[in-house]
This record gives sequence, structure tokens and C-alpha cells, in this order.
Amino acid sequence: MRLTSLISLLFLVLFTSSAYARFVAVHPSSTDLISDGISGGILDSESIIKTVVSSPPAEEKEEACEQTYGFMPCTKTALGNVFLILVYGFLMFTAATYLSAGSELLLEILGPGIVGGLFLPMLGALPDAMLIMVSGLSGDAATAQSQVSVGMGLLAGSTVMLLTVIWGTCTVVGKCDLRDNIAVNNQDTKGFHLQDSGVTVDVWTSYAARIMAISVIPFIIVQLPQVLNSTSGRHLAVLVALILSVLMLISYCVYQVFQPWIQRRRLAFAKHKHVISGILKHLKQHALGRLLDDEGQPDEHVIRKLFETIDANKDGRLSATELKALIIGISFEDIDFDKDDAVGRVLQDFDKTLDEEVDQEEFVRGIKHWLIQAMGASGHSGPDAGPRTMKFLDHFHVQTKREHALLGDNENGENDEESGEVADPKWITFKAALLLLLGAAIAAAFADPLVDTVNNFSAATGIPSFFISFIALPLATNSSEAVSAIIFASRKKIRTASLTFSELCGGVTMNNILCLSVFLAIVYVRGLTWNFSSEVLVILIVCLVMGCFASFRTTYPLWTCFIAYLLYPFSLGLVYILDYWFGWS
Repeated sequence: MRLTSLISLLFLVLFTSSAYARFVAVHPSSTDLISDGISGGILDSESIIKTVVSSPPAEEKEEACEQTYGFMPCTKTALGNVFLILVYGFLMFTAATYLSAGSELLLEILGPGIVGGLFLPMLGALPDAMLIMVSGLSGDAATAQSQVSVGMGLLAGSTVMLLTVIWGTCTVVGKCDLRDNIAVNNQDTKGFHLQDSGVTVDVWTSYAARIMAISVIPFIIVQLPQVLNSTSGRHLAVLVALILSVLMLISYCVYQVFQPWIQRRRLAFAKHKHVISGILKHLKQHALGRLLDDEGQPDEHVIRKLFETIDANKDGRLSATELKALIIGISFEDIDFDKDDAVGRVLQDFDKTLDEEVDQEEFVRGIKHWLIQAMGASGHSGPDAGPRTMKFLDHFHVQTKREHALLGDNENGENDEESGEVADPKWITFKAALLLLLGAAIAAAFADPLVDTVNNFSAATGIPSFFISFIALPLATNSSEAVSAIIFASRKKIRTASLTFSELCGGVTMNNILCLSVFLAIVYVRGLTWNFSSEVLVILIVCLVMGCFASFRTTYPLWTCFIAYLLYPFSLGLVYILDYWFGWS
């Protein structure tokens, strides 16, 4: 009986997690007594088993994982933490999906303006902001300092992933044939030709890229004390960078609110320039190309004769009706505009007496001004009469047409998916609010467990938590944004390509100002140390390279995707070399 008890005890010790226990001597008993081998005390087998099961050692208690909220599952094994990262990551992806769907529904009801400029960018960055927040608020200051690298890894990883992997993929799936360095909508016959295939975006995407490049300024400010090898000014630099990032966030939201109005004004001006080029081409044809004299100046004699041909009733004045007849008789190709509005703008340019008519002197002055404007836009100078007149006017016409196209006119049937009224506004509003609340609740609930799991996985494998958050977490928090961008790009239109790359630049901008503001606030309030030099360098390199690239061109040939793809392994390798080879922080 004693032998059986001893064998059972050995199996229990070998095959249970409570494998270490110190036997404690008790008063001797009269039955089933054995020695404890320490001080002559004796224990019966029942007492030994009770002691082993109920008294785990201090070492094991220290190894037990701490449950988030006291009930969320946790584990110390690497494989178990991989499973939990996948589960929590999927939940964060679900939260991002709900936020995106709710934002789009809200946009249908309320339109752009405040919703599109203020709420949508913030809601898109909410999952990242939640993870960054909980990474710096957990535990005491020492714990927060060790966990805050998860937030910085997510911030850097999201920026790098959007501007490299997602940017390159959108270029590939959205490519069209390039003709005169402009993509042809829905035409993809060149295959994977690196030069003759690619995407074209509007000028607003270039503006978004410039804003994105400017948004890295707070990173530079907070990094200055370390660049100057100063320790006294680090806390102040964090405060200054925080204030600047908040101001930039407010300014960016205001710009987004008024951007649709600015876009409409720019588009109206571009249409007016196209009307000017069309009228000048029409007059050139009736003047046999001699709108300029031998010295390269507007020929007033020819212009006066053209006035007489347009003046139908020969009263020496051009009425609004006669100007409208002139504009209707000119072919403006595929560009649609309000003819009455065009007449009003021509009168505004010509009619200086404000009598709603244009006399001959006003017509001559107006046409001369237009010709000088066209020559300046085409770089023309010096004598240029006869056949060459046609060249500079043709160049001006092509230029105005391109400018109009790159401003993103949505009035020519390319926005069919946005046309029509919402069937049930109340239900759509309720559904949007429900999706937004559900997405925000899921992001808030599972951000902390995800950060804890990343730290547990890092402890179990020895892999720095920064690399886990740099590679894995952006896949969860930005996957819905990435899928949406790729779907839009696959429609192979200038307008959808513009929307795709503008959203990518906007997402990075919100990372650089909103998420960084949250991060800097935590560092400043909790008195943490800013030691992220290599991560900041990676963000600066990627944002400035892609920002400068997209700021000064509106067409991305297919070969440009390799620039984006190569930046990703370069960024990861650079952080690894600087942090773990040179200890740069």
C-alpha cells in the first residue's frame, strides 16, 4: 500500500505543472507513517499528496500569466500566444471593418464636409490609437516604458506598410495603358510593361502627399535633443512636439472640411481656362492662324475683324446671347460645363463697363489678355506668327485639358455609384451609428489583451516586441483599409486611383499627427523616456521618399511599384541593424 502511494506520488510530481514543492514536517501519526528525510518528522501519504497539490512553489507563481481584466485567456507558451494574437488580431480587424462600414454609411447621409473631413480620418485611425494608448497606460511607469515599444512598433509598422506593400499593390492592380503620360480609363492592354503601363491620379493626391511629408515635423522636433546629444531638453521637446502635432491635427481636419469647396473652385477655374482655349482655337481657325503680328504680339486688326464676324446683328456690341451662340458652336470634346455659367465668366473677363455687353474695344482688350496668358502658359516668347501660332495655342489647349482631367471632375458619369438618393435615411443613420459604436467598443475592449499577448509572445520566444508589433499588428488594424484601397484601385479609373492613393496618404498623415499625439501625450504625462531614434528614422525616410515622389508627379508608371516594395525590407532591416547591432536609441 505504501509502495503504491509512493508510485502515485512520483507520477503526480512528474506529470503535473505543480512539479516543485517542499515537504513540511508535521506531528507523527500512528498509521501509514514515512519519514520526510529532513528532521526526523514523518508524514502519511495523504498529507504528502495534499501538500504537493495545494502548495505550489513561489517560482511557479511568478511564472503564471496575468489575465487581462481578470478573465481574458492568457498563456506563457509561444504557440498559445500565436493563437491569441490571431484571435485578438481578427477582432481588431473586425473593429476596423465596422468603423469603415459605419463611416461610409454616415458619409452617404451627411456628405463630405465635417463628416468626411473630421470624423472619418479619426475613426480610421481609432484602432491604432487604442493600441498605442493601452501600451503606455498599462501598469506602473516601468511597465509602461517596457510596453510602449509595442505602440511605437505599430505606429511605424502601419506607416511603412501603407506606403510600401499597399502602395505597390495598388499600383499593380490599378494599372492602365499610358497615353501621353496619362492613364486611359478601363484600358489595360500593355500587360506588365514597366513604362507604358501605370496609374494616373489627380492633383489633390499630390497635395495629400505634400501634407503627409509635412506631417513628419513633430517627429523631427521630438528627436532633436537626441540628435544634439542633450538630455536636459528631452521632456520639453516632447511637449513642443505634442502641441505642434495637435495643432497640425486641427489644421488638417479644417482643411479636409473645406477641401470639397476648394476643389469645386479650382475645377470651375480649370473649366473657364478650357473655354478660353476653345475660343482662341476657334478664332485662330477663322483668322487663318494669324492672331499675332510679325513681332509676336496680338494683331488688333485681325481681332477686330473677328469681332465683326461674331457680332450677328452688327450693332457693335456682343450680347450674352451672341456669346452663348459662339460657345455652343465650339466643340469642347468630352468636357461638360454649364454654358450660361461660361458666358457669365467671359462677360466678367471682358465687360469692364458692367453693362452686360462687350463692345469692340473690350473684346480686343480681352482677347489680347487671353493670348498673352496662353503664350505665358506655353512658354512662348519672341516673334511667333503664322503656323507657329497654332503650336502654342494647341499646347495651351492640351495643357488646360490635362489640368481639368487631373482636378478630378466627377460630373461626367464616373460617379454613378454615388448618384441617387438614400432610400431610408433614418435606418441608414441608425445602422451607421450602431456599426461605429460596435467597432469602437471592440477596439477598446481587445486592444489591451492584444498588447499583453504580444509582450507574452515576446517573452516566450525572445523576439523583441517591437518587431512583432511592426509586422503583425498593422495587418490587423489596417487590413480593412488596405482591402478597400485595393478594391478601389482595381476599378482602373483616374478618379478611383486618385481616391485610393489619397486615402493612403491621409491614413499615414493621421498616423503622424493623431496617433503620434496620443503617443506623445502618454510619454509626457507618465514621464517616460523617448528612445526611438531608429524607428523615427524609418518613418522619416519612408514618408519623405514616397511623399516627395507623389508630390511632384501625377502618373506612376508600373516600375515605381518596385520602389515601394523595396522600402519595406529596407525599413525592417534598418531598424534591426541600428537597434540590435549598434544599440542606437
